[in-house]
Amino acid sequence: MNTIPGHHHISMITKNAKQNNRFYRDILGLRRVKKTVNQDEPSMYHLFYGDRTGSPGTELSFFEIPMAGRTHRGTNAITRIGLLVPSEVSLIYWKERFEEFGIQHSDITTYANKTALHFEDSEGLRMVLLVSNGEKVDHWETWERSNVPEEHQIQGMGAVEITVRRLDKLARTLTEIFGYTQISRTEDEAIFQSIEGQVFGEIVVKSIDGPSEKPGRGSIHHLAIRVKDDAELAYWDEQVRANGFHSSGIVDRFYFKSLYFRESNGVLFEIATDGPGFTIDGDIETLGGKLDLPPFLEGRRAEIEEKLQPIEED
Repeated sequence: MNTIPGHHHISMITKNAKQNNRFYRDILGLRRVKKTVNQDEPSMYHLFYGDRTGSPGTELSFFEIPMAGRTHRGTNAITRIGLLVPSEVSLIYWKERFEEFGIQHSDITTYANKTALHFEDSEGLRMVLLVSNGEKVDHWETWERSNVPEEHQIQGMGAVEITVRRLDKLARTLTEIFGYTQISRTEDEAIFQSIEGQVFGEIVVKSIDGPSEKPGRGSIHHLAIRVKDDAELAYWDEQVRANGFHSSGIVDRFYFKSLYFRESNGVLFEIATDGPGFTIDGDIETLGGKLDLPPFLEGRRAEIEEKLQPIEED
């Protein structure tokens, strides 16, 4: 039986790669595991952050669009990212760290039935730290050169929030097509898990009417969910089409293969394979240091590098 084992990555828009790099690497303590370009528009950076190797389920990715305007928040959009930390003591550490760096944050509260700390980056991207109580992606690896102590490091993605006008439509897509389990439900909110009892594949769906979000800096472009290999991806391509959705068809992104589709509210999903991963063109020790390009763009390296602004390094 084909199942979805959790989130793969989530992709956002940033206006400034240099500031983005400082926040996610230097303040959140994530490893920048890949510095590459948007394969569909190679004049813009595509940055990936995660654990030591950028394991599926830990990856936050950003497209740099220097002309991006502000996000006009609304419905029919992915609206918040949950990130797992080990303990309530970790939340106290992060609250003090956010105060030290002047990061907008809440008091310690609850979210999706877990102890939580809400915060935003400088572009207004909404995130929440969630106490995992020992739950994490099973292949998560400590980044030993992080400036965040191991006992407080972010352990990958937890609940991802999606806001839609038609909750039932998305609920049916998640449960009837992809096999998610609905673990709680009220009139205007539901929580789904790809594997029941495991928070790292959790999706929180909120029903809110009103205008659709107009994306800009700090907005979320898409959520990618995991499949094991090419055979499973082909299976899900068939399922997406059989249920009346338009599939992009399978795309080879070099680091993984994937397909894209929009569910009934217009929210963009990607389905992505676990492998081959970010070490296919680099070794673990130097991941994310230099500009990596997939083979089909390597012949344009000089042209591509000329258009990119340097990202400040250590």
